[in-house]
Amino acid sequence: MEKITFTSEEMQEKEEFYVLEQTKINGISYILVTDSKDDDAECLILKDTSEEKEEEGIYEVVEDEEELSSIAKVFEELLEDVEIER
Repeated sequence: MEKITFTSEEMQEKEEFYVLEQTKINGISYILVTDSKDDDAECLILKDTSEEKEEEGIYEVVEDEEELSSIAKVFEELLEDVEIER
């Protein structure tokens, strides 16, 4: 499981997450991340909002309920043994 580090622009704090899966839908990259390797860990779905010319990706938490629900279903199908509570 790949571990990645994010830096919050507002607080300049670093947070580490484990990437469970990634996918691209309609040209937008999404990643499913968790803060722990435990089975009942909380997860977040993040989408890449960066421009193509940017060196580093800019990820934001998916907060729109409709988008979150549809992307969560895709990740559940990709991972098969994972259920994402919304």
